This record gives sequence, structure tokens and C-alpha cells, in this order.
Amino acid sequence: MDSPISSISFIGLGLIGMSLLQAIKRSPLAKKSSILFQGFDPNFDENDRQNVEELGLDRFVDNKKILYCADLIILSAPVEVNIALLEEIKQFAPPSTLVSDVSSTKSLIAQKAEELGLPFIGMHPMAGKEQNGYRESNEELLRDRRVILCDDKGLLESKKGIFLIKLLESAGCTTLSMTPADHDRIIARISHLPQLLSTLLMGYCGESISTSGPGFATLTRLAGSSWEIWRDIIATNSDNIAEELDKFSKELSRLASEVRQRDLQQLESRFSEANRLYQTLKEMNRS
Repeated sequence: MDSPISSISFIGLGLIGMSLLQAIKRSPLAKKSSILFQGFDPNFDENDRQNVEELGLDRFVDNKKILYCADLIILSAPVEVNIALLEEIKQFAPPSTLVSDVSSTKSLIAQKAEELGLPFIGMHPMAGKEQNGYRESNEELLRDRRVILCDDKGLLESKKGIFLIKLLESAGCTTLSMTPADHDRIIARISHLPQLLSTLLMGYCGESISTSGPGFATLTRLAGSSWEIWRDIIATNSDNIAEELDKFSKELSRLASEVRQRDLQQLESRFSEANRLYQTLKEMNRS
């Protein structure tokens, strides 16, 4: 039986795009299905093109008609660029082409895809580094990581949707599905809030970092993240992020009050619950 996905085009060949490409390409299912992996990045020179082909890209494609003529297109550029690219996809891609992306926000791009009548499944690999660029990419970045799939149109039950899930699982990922709106609300709490807290904490403690230890470095690791990436994330999920910041600030005020009043019983309860949840998190990441 022919594979429902025999060609994949990656638009944007940075850290996540190239890591995902390598992970999928080297999976047993992709090898069995003889999938063609092609891609494009407007920022690449000839040296970059040769490098990504050595990393696993079958061919670098400038021609938009060829680039968008694929069974699956994965948009791997910043969020707002991905949204803008949907217009080109509508113009050049066959109606049967499934479109996906690896953006950290999903509601706006899903809405735009629906307006254009494009079959769209949002995809968010829960992996990354402070550094970006294809030189930092590695198939192991995705191994044993969750990939959130966002769909409220039933496309995950289509032949291509089912095959996409199997591809990701063959690449060593686990999958979880939810609606784009639920994704943006949840990710604002577990990803976007920690990023901004790390950034704020680094700035707040900046004058004292010469006396800090490894604990501070661990807690502020995300402060090394690129504004180039986070600009679009914040711009496309601002309401959810602001709401989480407001809620967290209230919780921080309660914590300050407990410390000021030496409410050691309540503080012990917080530590116990945090310890329990931390152990749960470690078990999840081991499974």
C-alpha cells in the first residue's frame, strides 16, 4: 500500500525544524516509506545549504511550486512568519497537501489556515535549547519528548493525520492531542510563564550574579533564550500569558505574606507539594 505521505517540505531549517527532520528521516517508518525530505530557508547561503544536506535534507528547493508540492508541509519559521506563509501555500500547494507547523502558539495560525481553507494540524514538539540554528540540531533533541498535536477539525483521524502520528512515534516521540485554544492556554502556564520569570529574575538579580551558585544558573537557564524567537510567541499569545503572570503575581504576594508572618506550616506544605510534583515530573520524563 502506498504511503499517504511520501514527501515532506520543511520551511525554515533552524534548531527545531532540522532536529525534527533528522528524527523523522531516520525513523524506521520513514525509511520503509522512502519519504523525500526537501526544504528551504531564506537566510541560507551556499555553505548552509551543503551543511543541512549533510545533516539529512534530501534537497534544498528555491522554486516555490516544487517546494509547496508536497504531501506534508511543516512550517518551522517564527510564528508570525509561518502565519504569513499560509497565503503562499494556498497559492501554490495542491488542495490535498496537509499543513503543519512547529510554532509555540497555535490559535492564530489555525484560525488563518481555516480562513484559507487549508487542511491544518498544529504541531508543538516540547523540546528546545537556549541556542538556536541548524548547527545545534540533533535528532536526539526529540527522542522521548512529547509532541502536542492541535486539531479541532478531525484531521488527526484522516489517513495523513494517522500516518503523521505514526511517523512521530516511530521517531521516538510521544503524542498528545488538544485544541489550538487549549494548547495556547496551557502552554502559557508551563512554558511561556517560566521563560518570562527566568528573564525577569536574571534582570532583578543582575547586580549580584557574581556571587551566585549553580542553583541560580539552573533556575535562570531560560534567560539565555533569543528575543527573536520569543517576540512572536508573546505577540501571538499575549492575553493568555498576561493572565498567567497576573495569577502568579498574586500567588507570589501570598508567599511573601507567609514568609513575613513566619507561617512555617504553610511553607512546609508548599515544599512538600512541590517535592511531590517534582518527583512526578521526573517519572514522566523517564517514561
